[in-house]
Amino acid sequence: MFNTRKIPLSRQFLISLTLVISITLGCYYAEDFIGYRIVALILLMVVSLIAMMFEIWPVIVSAVLSAFIWNFFFIPPLFTFHIGNTEDNLMFLLYFVISLVNVVLTFKIRDAEKKARDKEEKENTIRLYNTLLNSLSHELRTPISAIIAAVDMIKENGEKLSSTHQSELLSEIDKASIRLNRQVENLLNMSRLESGILKPKIDWCDLNELVHSVILKLTPTVQHQIEFIPDEALPFFKLDKGLIEQVIYNLLHNAVHHTPENTKVKIEVMHLDNHCCIKVHDFGKGFPEKEIALVFDKFYRMPHTKIGGSGLGLSIVKGFVEAHQGKVTLNNHPEGGAVFTIEIPADTSFINNLKNE
Repeated sequence: MFNTRKIPLSRQFLISLTLVISITLGCYYAEDFIGYRIVALILLMVVSLIAMMFEIWPVIVSAVLSAFIWNFFFIPPLFTFHIGNTEDNLMFLLYFVISLVNVVLTFKIRDAEKKARDKEEKENTIRLYNTLLNSLSHELRTPISAIIAAVDMIKENGEKLSSTHQSELLSEIDKASIRLNRQVENLLNMSRLESGILKPKIDWCDLNELVHSVILKLTPTVQHQIEFIPDEALPFFKLDKGLIEQVIYNLLHNAVHHTPENTKVKIEVMHLDNHCCIKVHDFGKGFPEKEIALVFDKFYRMPHTKIGGSGLGLSIVKGFVEAHQGKVTLNNHPEGGAVFTIEIPADTSFINNLKNE
């Protein structure tokens, strides 16, 4: 239940020894009732418990220490390492052997579990990348084919085409180029997240202006009403402008491409308790409850959806928000549709204060 093996090794030693000594004290005062042979079984159980929790060296030290403690404090004659009879000598030897065998077997089982887990993770990764490649084979081929077809049409029939027809072809090239660029950007952003090199470049950011610029970029390609009412009292936030712009773009793009045309998408930006709060609310069908926990997974796409996509947009949103030490959540709105909520801890300042800095 607890990943205790990630605890620093020095603390593992400390916890293991403290546990052995504490149990020893309890057994010492209860020896008249349980006998020294039962004490051996109790100490073996303690060593087994430590073997399940910690790395091998703290376990070996605990096993050896518990053996000598049992000899010194419990096997007659007491308070010496001398053992009075052959039976107790054999018991001590067996205790020592069993405790060490227990340690070795526990770690062999753990190693086998780790190999099985690594194999399963590798298979899952291959499966995920196959899903990505299958998706991208469509997502990248479609805009590329549209661009090639439009360019060929213009090259072969340039003089015969009316200005209206040429304009339509150029518009198709523009839309396909934007779609292709978005897919490439998503791949590059996911690569940055997985490589661990992503470090936000924090600076003062005007969220009103940023949201407005994202809406202007998105509006020509969609048939939705995107509603945003700037808050003139909103302070500036210390954020990575580029990452937050991508977060807002991905959320709005997800909303408009998974809801019917001519419906409304609403975005709000607020300052709540030293946090920058961004909400994107669409008025579609919402998400099935069992899918909500999966939408931020890499390569995940809603089943039975007619919309293409690589399944990277929302996982990038989650990664960029978490790079700011923030969190993103998804809920279905009681009035209908879905609400994505972002909360990022951020320093704030108003324009007058910035001018004085």
